[in-house]
Amino acid sequence: MTGIQHISTGRRIKDKFVQGLVYLAFALAVVPLVSVLWLVISNGLARFDLEFLTHSMRGIGARDAGGGAYHAIIGTLEQVLLASLISVPIGLFTAIYLVEYGNGGRLSRSISFFVDVMTGVPSVVAGLFVFAFWILVLGFQFSGWAGALALSILMMPTVVRSAEEMLRLVPNDLREASYALGVAKWRTILKVVLPTAFTGIVTGVMLAVARVAGETAPLLMTVFFTNSINNDPFTGPQMGLPLFVFDQAARPNDTAIDRAWTGALTLILIVMLLNLVARLIAWWRAPARGR
Repeated sequence: MTGIQHISTGRRIKDKFVQGLVYLAFALAVVPLVSVLWLVISNGLARFDLEFLTHSMRGIGARDAGGGAYHAIIGTLEQVLLASLISVPIGLFTAIYLVEYGNGGRLSRSISFFVDVMTGVPSVVAGLFVFAFWILVLGFQFSGWAGALALSILMMPTVVRSAEEMLRLVPNDLREASYALGVAKWRTILKVVLPTAFTGIVTGVMLAVARVAGETAPLLMTVFFTNSINNDPFTGPQMGLPLFVFDQAARPNDTAIDRAWTGALTLILIVMLLNLVARLIAWWRAPARGR
C-alpha cells in the first residue's frame, strides 16, 4: 500500500491564494450590506418611536417636529398585499403550465420569452403603463389599487421564474408513483408537486415582495402623495413608505431627514418581518415535518 502523496508547495500556495480570493469576495459582498444597515439603523433610531408608528403627517409642517408614517405603512401593506393577490396566482399558474403542460411547445416558448423580457423591464415603465392606460385612457383616479397594478407587473416575472425552478426540482419519481396509483394529473399537481415545492415557492414570492416593497417610481405616477390616512386603496391618493422616504428626504431640514431615515428603517423591518413570517409558514407546511 502506498501512503498519501505529499502535496507540493506550489499547490498549497495556489490553494491558499484561491481561498483568500473567496474570503475577499465574501467581504466585498458583505461590507456594503453591513454599512447600509448600520447607516440606516444609526440614523433611523432617532425617530423610531410610538408616535412615528401611530401618527400621520396631517397638519405637520415641513419644519415641524413630530408626525409619523402610519399612513405610509398602511398604504405599503395594502398595496403590496393587493399586488401579491394579483401576481402570485397568475405567476404560479403560469409556472405550472410551463413545467407540467408546456412540453416545449410554441406557446410555452413564447411565454418564457415574454417572462424574460418582463424581468428586465424598468420599474418606471410599469408605472408609466398603468398611468397611461388606467388613469389617462380609462379615467380612473390615483389610488393604491393603481399602484398595486404597477407593482404586480414587476412581481409576476420573479414569481414565475422562482416557482418554475422549484417545480422542476420535484423528482419525476413522485409524479410517476402518483400516476401509477391512478391519480389524475391535476390532483397529482395539487397533492404531490405543489406541497413538495411549497417552501421554495414561498421563498420566491418573498423575493418578489422584497423587490417591489421599496419601489418608488411606479408609485409616483399611480398613487401620488397624501399626508392623510387613507385606508381605502381603491379611492383617492394613498401614501407608501417609499414615497414617504422620497418626500421627506427632498425637504431641506433635519427633522424631515430624520423622518426619511426612520421611514427607510421601518420599510426594512417590514420586509424582514414578512420574510420571517413566510419562513415560519414554509417550515410549518414542509412535507418533511409531516412525517
